Parts: sequence; C-alpha cells; structure tokens
Amino acid sequence: MTDRTNPGLMSNPLLPNGRKRRLTPLHKKHRDPTLIPYQPVKRQRANSNAPPNMAHLPGSNNHKMSAGTGGSAGRVGFNNLAKKSNQGKKLVIKNRKVKPDLPENYEAETWSKLAEVIVAVQLQRSISYSLEELYQAVENMCSHKMAANLYSNLRRECDHHVQSLVPKFNQPEMGDSELLLMVSKQWNDHCNQMIMIRSIFLYLDRTYAVPSTSVLSIWDMGLDLFGCHIISPARVQNRVVKGILSLITKERHGETVDRVLLKNLLTMLVDLRMYSEAFETDFLLETETVYRTESLRMMRDTEFTLPEYLSHVDRRLQQEMELLNNYLHKSTRKPLILCVEKQLIGEHLQEILDKGYESLLEAVRVSELSLLYGFFARFKDGLPLMSKAFSDYIKKSGVAIVSDAEREKTMVHELLELKSKVDGIIEKAFKNSQLFQGVVREGFEAVVNRRQNKPAELIVL
Repeated sequence: MTDRTNPGLMSNPLLPNGRKRRLTPLHKKHRDPTLIPYQPVKRQRANSNAPPNMAHLPGSNNHKMSAGTGGSAGRVGFNNLAKKSNQGKKLVIKNRKVKPDLPENYEAETWSKLAEVIVAVQLQRSISYSLEELYQAVENMCSHKMAANLYSNLRRECDHHVQSLVPKFNQPEMGDSELLLMVSKQWNDHCNQMIMIRSIFLYLDRTYAVPSTSVLSIWDMGLDLFGCHIISPARVQNRVVKGILSLITKERHGETVDRVLLKNLLTMLVDLRMYSEAFETDFLLETETVYRTESLRMMRDTEFTLPEYLSHVDRRLQQEMELLNNYLHKSTRKPLILCVEKQLIGEHLQEILDKGYESLLEAVRVSELSLLYGFFARFKDGLPLMSKAFSDYIKKSGVAIVSDAEREKTMVHELLELKSKVDGIIEKAFKNSQLFQGVVREGFEAVVNRRQNKPAELIVL
C-alpha cells in the first residue's frame, strides 16, 4: 500500500536490508530524470550584463516552491551561478592531432616520384599523377622536417636541366637573329616550367623558401639559374644586347621589326635584373651617337629650314615615347628623353636661332614659335638666348621704322602695329612669359630713344 500523503512511496518505512527508508520532503518532490527533458544552459556573451537563463534550474519562477528553505536555496544558487558566469573563464582547445608516422623509405620514394614529375614538366611530357596527390606529398614531407632536403633536391634538379641547355647557345654558325629567337623561346619555356613546378611545390615555397633568409623562393631560384647559366656568359649576353640594339636602330630608321620579340627579351633582362647594367647603358650610348650624328648633318644642310627641323625633332621625340610605351622599361624614360633633347636641341641652341628664328617672328608662325619655346624652355640657357634674339628683332624692326624719313607720317602707326604683333606672339606662343614682356619694354625704349625729336604719341609705347 502506498502512502497517500506522499504518492509513490511505500507505506513500509523499512528497506529490505532492514535500514530505515529516507523520506523526501514535500517541497523536494522526487523528479524522474526520464520524464524531464534536458535543457542546456545558454552561453551568455562576455560583455552582456543580463543574467543567464535560469528557467530550468531549481529556484526559478517556472518551478513553484513552498515557502521556506526551498526559495532561499534557489536564490542562493542563482547568485552563485551569476558570480561564476561573471568570472569569464577562457576555454582553451588544444590541438590533439597527432602526426601519423611515415614509412622508413617514404622520403626516398616520394622524392623519386617528384623528380619524375619535374623531368616530365621540363621535357613537356604528360604527368601521370594528380596535382592534389603531388601537393599532398610535398606537404607531408615538409610537415615531417624534410623541407631542407626537398628544396636542395629540387634546386639540383632544376640546375641540371638548365645546364643541359647551354650547348644550344654556343653554336658558332648561329646568327644573331636565330640566337634572339632561341633565347626568347627558351625563356618562355623556362618560365612556364617554373610556374608549374612552383604550383606543385607551393607548400614548400610558402613554409620554407619564402620565410628563409638563406635560400631563394622557387621562382627566384629559377630566374637565378637561367641568368647564371644562359644569359650571364659574356658571349651570349653581348650578342643578345647587340641584337636588341640592332632591332631598335632599324625601327628608328622606319623599318618594321618584331616588337613582341623585343618586348619579351627586354622583359627577360628586367626579370633577371640585368636590364640596367647589361642593356640600358649601351642603349643610351647608342642613342647619343645616333642623334648626335643626325643633328650635325641636319645643321650643316642648308636646305633644312628651321620649321622642318623643329618638326623633325618633335617627330623623333614622339617615336622615342613609342619605344618606351611598347617595350622599354619605365626607368629608361627620363634619361632617354633628356639624351634626345640634348643632342637635337641643347647642343645647337644658337645654331637653331640663326637658322630662321627671325623669319618665324616676321611671319608670325605661332605654331613653330610655340614649339621652339617649348624646346628651349627645357635648357637653362635656352630662353635667355631666345629672348635676346627677340629683343634684337624688336630693335632692328623699330629702328628701321624711326630712321626712315619717308616713313615719318606712318611711323607711329607702324610702331603700334609692331608692338601689337610682338604682344600677340608673347600671348599665343610664349605663354605670356614675363621675361619676354620685359624684353619688349626694353626694346621699344631703345627704339624711341634713337630719335632726338620724340612725338608725343611715342610716349605710350
């Protein structure tokens, strides 16, 4: 028979072993864990001031309790839990992953497979393994402290292949054009091969080669080997540079050349860090020689007028800019343009003015005068020489007017026309230069002072 005051308990207070049965207080009713679903505590944010969800705990409002010790115990439990939650203990998760042991011959067998793949790439043959499989093999070796040996073996294999190409470039019967084409092709093949090899050994590159200060990255290692064995030897390097300069000279003379070949070869020199030392110095010397010879010939040729010469200089500068845009490195821009300007303009400032500057002023050739002003402005002595010649023109023209007795009646009008003409030239061709404006004032003062009897109208000049 059950106890009606406490259902679920037997009326017999004794257990089968003779011990007294422990009775449960009324306010602590027995809860069968199989009848109450599990409700996990929701994790509170570290910066939240709200108390944790206590709905499922004894002492919460959702579990009615009798007055007395039960309610007090619930409040105490809540306070203790709140204090514990405010302590914000950090949860540390340790990586318990254990690296699996590799077979004793794993390194040798794996390298044998990788070496086979490297040779296949270099000989442009198909690969019998997937890239994922090869990448995983490299990662396994690096993870088990085999990276140094792997890198050393890789470099040795690449070095052996590049050295095997050297005899191709030492054939005495090969012409310069054939050599340039072969260098370009081998360079393209080498770059494509190193891209493929690096993709296979990417894990080695990122975790060992790149962070290291004692070895080169895989890409730079490939560049170093190609430059050392193929391009650095003087015989090949000199012929390559000579061939490039020959193609550029042909293009300057109006001949059609393979610009793609030029671009590829010069890019190769840049990537190999040989552009400045091996090519640029010789290129600028060649440019200086070409334009010095050309300018001297044109200055001596009386059939070349000043407008024709200015047009030629402008066209040459545009051609050199095309070379820069098409295949020369940007570092060559400034020294190249300075070299061309110096040989065509800077070395012949006075000769250019003597070749027809006065005629341009007389005919008010604004376009040519503007071009001349722009060229002369690039040199320290350019504009002073040009302004002095401008002053000489004003004085010569003005004195011719005031000294001619037959032009007495039209003198003032002609001088005003001369003043208007030179002011227009300064505005349209000389960018309203204050230097030239001052020259005009001084020039007309000198003209007016040539007359002893000065008409009142000349005062305004």
